[in-house]
Amino acid sequence: MKSAIEELESKGRAAKAAAHRLANLSTDIKNKALQNISRLLITNKGEILAANKIDYQEAEASGMSAAMLDRLMLDESRLEAMAQDMLTIAALPDPVGEIFEMRTQPNGLQIGKKRVPLGVIGAIYESRPNVTVDISALCLKSGNAVILRGGKEAVRSSGALTGVVREAAVSAGIPDGAVQFLENTDRSLVDHMLKMSHVIDLIIPRGGAGLIKSVTENARMPVVSGGIGVCHTFVDASADVDQAVAIAYNAKVQRPTVCNALDTLLVHSRIAGRFLPMVAAEWAKAGVEIHGDKSVIGILETQSGLNLVPATEEDWGKEFLSLVAAIKVVNSLDEALEHIERYGSGHSEAILTEGYQAAMRFVNEVDAACVYVNASTRFTDGSQFGLGAEVGISTQKMHARGPLGLKELTTYKWIIFGSGQVRS
Repeated sequence: MKSAIEELESKGRAAKAAAHRLANLSTDIKNKALQNISRLLITNKGEILAANKIDYQEAEASGMSAAMLDRLMLDESRLEAMAQDMLTIAALPDPVGEIFEMRTQPNGLQIGKKRVPLGVIGAIYESRPNVTVDISALCLKSGNAVILRGGKEAVRSSGALTGVVREAAVSAGIPDGAVQFLENTDRSLVDHMLKMSHVIDLIIPRGGAGLIKSVTENARMPVVSGGIGVCHTFVDASADVDQAVAIAYNAKVQRPTVCNALDTLLVHSRIAGRFLPMVAAEWAKAGVEIHGDKSVIGILETQSGLNLVPATEEDWGKEFLSLVAAIKVVNSLDEALEHIERYGSGHSEAILTEGYQAAMRFVNEVDAACVYVNASTRFTDGSQFGLGAEVGISTQKMHARGPLGLKELTTYKWIIFGSGQVRS
């Protein structure tokens, strides 16, 4: 019987062999695989949801937080959304084989670039079973094989979903071995996986700060990491108050357990007296706990029905992942920019303003993967950006930034066409 490490190495070799064939498959075959996945997600929903129910019940009994339970849970509507994402990805242009930046040198050489897959992607993620399907689909469409290592709390759900993906892919003509899943949840396998630079071309960790830090520090191959989202929204003095209330409500309440939800609201002092009572009243309807600075407390302390507590230093730069938000009153755009620079995570930041100059300063000066003007940060999502899905959201600057879609899972090779040229 193979040991767990031997089995991992065997799966790695199978993925490597599949990647060579997958890189040259036609777009039609890859799209057929995605269409098959979409169909089988629905026809196999009973098996998938049954597996997820067991995972959910065990996680709940173990004391998993509400935020993580929300990420773990699957239902029919989420499966239907995943199925639709498969069709969206299938409809997107295939980046593989694109030739770009071609030019002719004075000596007649034609030089340019051709887009190619990365090879084998290693994905290490926590208890979000939908990630299993998103990453698999994007890897298949971009011509990459993938080795999936999901969180132990979702191992049954992810295993059932991987089975659907494999069946759908192989029946379309994708080489067997292109999608590998590690059923064994032993942590030592992750440590070994991070050493497999002979097989894995890129590692993508998707989860909490501890996971990302561990992978980044220990991987022997390139890593694209991110996803920790300390997201600010700055309400400028010129903001449309009604619009600002609606955006702040959506950014905090629509789905508070995800990385692009609002964490800190920065409010210009000239608009705070009008805006804060309105947004606090709306947030109160959803049960949002407000951690406010002294100015916020002074404005809101007599307003009934609020869950209001004084903010501490620990509230600034904190990703709450729950119905909790920090609010700070600032006296200028400069002060808002300084706060974001100090406490932001480089994920998603927003300004709500009617002033063009303020908007452009914010866009130009904020150092983040996604910068918004008059919109909710909840749109930082591969599907919402028209990418079909994402393998994660990178807060790095190399080689990709923001939602990672098809093109971000490719690289390029230089191609040179000559007619007998030699170098003198």
